[in-house]
Amino acid sequence: MKKLINKYLTALAIASLSLISCAAQQQQQPTKVTVVKSSETEPVTKTPQPVEQPIITNDLKINLPEVKREFRAAWVATVANINWPSSKNLSTQEQKNEAIKLLDLLQNANFNAVIFQVRPAADALYKSNYEPWSYYLTGETGKVPSPYYDPLEFWIEEAHNRGMELHVWLNPYRAHHLSGGSVSSESMVKKSPSNIVKLKNGMYWFDPASIKTQDHVSNVVKDIVSRYDIDAIHFDDYFYPYASYNGGADFPDNASWNTYKNNGGNLLKADWRRDNVNKFIERINKEIKQEKPYVKFGISPFGIWKSGYPSGVVGSSQYDELYADAKLWLNKGWVDYFSPQLYWPINSQRQNFQDLLEWWQDENTMNRHLWPGLNTVEVKAPNRATEIVNQIKVTEKVLSKNSIGAIHYSIAGLTNNPEMVQALKNGPYKDKALIPRSPWITANKLTKPDLQISDIPSQLSIKWSNSSEKDVFQWVLYTKYENEWQIEILPKNERSKRLNRTQNGKKCNTIALKAVDRLGNESDYTVKKI
Repeated sequence: MKKLINKYLTALAIASLSLISCAAQQQQQPTKVTVVKSSETEPVTKTPQPVEQPIITNDLKINLPEVKREFRAAWVATVANINWPSSKNLSTQEQKNEAIKLLDLLQNANFNAVIFQVRPAADALYKSNYEPWSYYLTGETGKVPSPYYDPLEFWIEEAHNRGMELHVWLNPYRAHHLSGGSVSSESMVKKSPSNIVKLKNGMYWFDPASIKTQDHVSNVVKDIVSRYDIDAIHFDDYFYPYASYNGGADFPDNASWNTYKNNGGNLLKADWRRDNVNKFIERINKEIKQEKPYVKFGISPFGIWKSGYPSGVVGSSQYDELYADAKLWLNKGWVDYFSPQLYWPINSQRQNFQDLLEWWQDENTMNRHLWPGLNTVEVKAPNRATEIVNQIKVTEKVLSKNSIGAIHYSIAGLTNNPEMVQALKNGPYKDKALIPRSPWITANKLTKPDLQISDIPSQLSIKWSNSSEKDVFQWVLYTKYENEWQIEILPKNERSKRLNRTQNGKKCNTIALKAVDRLGNESDYTVKKI
């Protein structure tokens, strides 16, 4: 019986080894699938197509080309319907069409920011919680657009869809402009008479010394910053008004001046006025950052601080006439960008563009952005386009290479002068540029984007995303054809693209991607080899 069991176990072991050997041989052979065709009597076998393998590699280390950085903006003035809307009686759709046309013009000329005036004179081109709808929008102060829309909201969305920043431009102290129709019951002149004075030219002005004025404008700014997805708050050059606005007479603020003196104030009147504005500027900067740290604060003061600064410069003094110590604001770093209105040509003897820009750059002790205002509409030069292009070249020489830029006053200098557009686009604005970084503003680091590439006939289909999507403002896409890099700056809402496998006889061999936040900070790159 024992022998019989041993024979049985031996046979079973041999059979098992035979089965294992057969299985191993079968694994070494290609798998065959039997397909029965109805028109044939015998089965047909064919080898299945192999699963498509990735044609890319990850986690490479490469040297990407540097992306140009330069601030390129234009002012869009709404006061007196200077730029937009072109008339105060346009329909909602006509207003939108005009806005799109202006933004398309800027995008096509490789601008990357627009400075949009939303508060020309204590009014609003947006749904304000503090001031009436603008006369320049509907032809009647306080009248709601119909069909309803929020112009600021519209401009923000359309600018961001084009990869452009939207800076909100406010006039802080002007209460009523001569072009703004009659002073109605909806006007702030009627609603807040205790801190608004009338000038001899017919304009109305908030008293900068009044706490009521300061609190009101502060509330307006905080309201905009909190409710709208803006990139910056921007003040222009109007603080205390130019003397000509009051017929050369002193600003009528005796009531607030007497209150100050009666309470023990010991500053001279001029110093007291400057102190009112200084405290206000410092306050606004702090309150913006408390609300949204990434929202920048910019000011575009009159281009001359005082006559004689720098030596040889002669002209009006913002320090003495507007009671605006703009040099102090720059020295203290109370702004994120500073745009003195240098509206004179390079070869001017009394107000030389380059001399003034160099002087302001020397005063930029906190290394904030210094982006001069250019008089693109009517600079006094034989050829405006050539002059403006040359002024931009001067900024590239004078300013820090990490913070080049300029602002054009106004967009009419482009809409009314095709030669200007072509000169910019064929010259200094030939390629797109990122906004310069603002390293003094802290920001969360962006995560590295996820990049997916699919092979399609003669093309590559690429898609991307980012886990910190809410902080992304733009993308930088790098494509390499043999040894030649190409760079594209894309708006945040673009998430896919198709690329030709070959271009000018060269094959695409590398694709890389970065995310960029609204302060110009870049993520680490994702790169894949083709």
